[in-house]
Parts: sequence; C-alpha cells; structure tokens
Amino acid sequence: MSGKEKFVRNIVCNAVIALVIVSVMVVGFTFGFKNVSVSGAPIYKGESDNKVSLMVNVYWGTEFIDPMLEIFEENGIQTTFFVGGMWVKDNEAVLKKIYEKGHEIGNHGYFHKDHKKINRARNKEEIEVTHKLVKSVLGLEMNLFAPPSGAYGDTTIEVAEELGYKMIMWSDDTIDWRDKDKKLIYTRATKKVKGGSLVLMHPTAATVEALPEIIKTLQEKGLTVAKVSEVIASIT
Repeated sequence: MSGKEKFVRNIVCNAVIALVIVSVMVVGFTFGFKNVSVSGAPIYKGESDNKVSLMVNVYWGTEFIDPMLEIFEENGIQTTFFVGGMWVKDNEAVLKKIYEKGHEIGNHGYFHKDHKKINRARNKEEIEVTHKLVKSVLGLEMNLFAPPSGAYGDTTIEVAEELGYKMIMWSDDTIDWRDKDKKLIYTRATKKVKGGSLVLMHPTAATVEALPEIIKTLQEKGLTVAKVSEVIASIT
C-alpha cells in the first residue's frame, strides 16, 4: 500500500470514528443519558417524571418508626422500608404494622455485613435467610435488595440476581445516621431531588423532625413520594 493510500485510509477511519462519537453525543443530549438498568445491575435512580421515593433502611431506630408511619399516613404516602433480618427477628409486630399501612418491604440483609468483603455463600445466606424470615412473618416474596452501607461486589450482583432480586442503591443520601441535624437532612433530601430520585434515610429523631417539611417541599416541586418499585418501574 502506497503512502498516499495509507494517508487516505487514515482520514476515512478517523472520519468514521468521529461520526460515531458525534452520533452518540447527539442521542445522549437529545434523549438524556439515563440510568439504564441492564440485567442484575444496581439501580441508583428511576426514570419517572414526577415520582421519587423516600426509602427507609431499618436495623435500629425502632422507636422512631411509629412517628414516621404517622407522618406518611397523614400525607397519604406509601414508600419502601428495607429491613434487616436481625431487626425483623426482634420486631415482627412493627414489621407487620409497616406492611399493613401499605408500605413496600425490601431486603436489607441479615447482619448488616459488607457484602463486598464476604464470599458467595455468605452473600446468599444474608439475603436468603432474611427473605425466608420476612416471608414467614408476612407471607411476602420480596424482590428488592438494598446492600448494607451500599457495599457490593460482582458476587453480590450475581447472587442477588440468582435469587430474583433487583439491587437498589440511591441517588440522594441524607446521611441522617451520622449527621443528626434536621436542616442538613432536609437539604440533602430536597435540594437536588427530581423525578426518579431514590432518597435514602433511616429512622432517627432528626429525620422525623425533618420529614414533614421534606414531604411538603417535594410536593411543592410537583413530585409524588412513592414506593421504590413504582419509581423504577420503567427501567425494570
């Protein structure tokens, strides 16, 4: 191949590559780069135009669950509670009350382990034992799993999928377990939230204090607080 032919070929190849890149960017900016869920991949947000979820992870803070349930009920809201197995074992009556109020129940593992650091057998045990325990109490087949501390590895993804679970993360974190500050919790739960957001919170005193104002602000933004399964429905 002559030098001239090589030069022409390089120009053509570069032009094709450039065209592909431009096409991808056009599609992305036209339709938006979305949180597309491939099989088994963790879900960080939904694609709803107006639904968000205030998802509650529960291993402790039992004394604050009743006040949270009352606030949700007063505002006509049903959301998702991800429960730890060791908590369920000691709080079956509270779990039943959450479920009877119409809230969705998700799996949060049994011992609050770092799922990225445990082996396949332990990953499976954490999810499966909690599943069986909740089923024995509520007769419910859960299918949403929120890994404790948001820690997971490839093995966690594979095991969750094998057990019929969608793995749920979050788009916005109130960090209420650490920062017991009503104003901080409110800001984190509202400032960047938009349709499809999954807002993580826990049962704490400061969260209960902030919750009415959080709900009010989200509603003023035209957002509806819903169950996680409803927020992610279009991508699963």
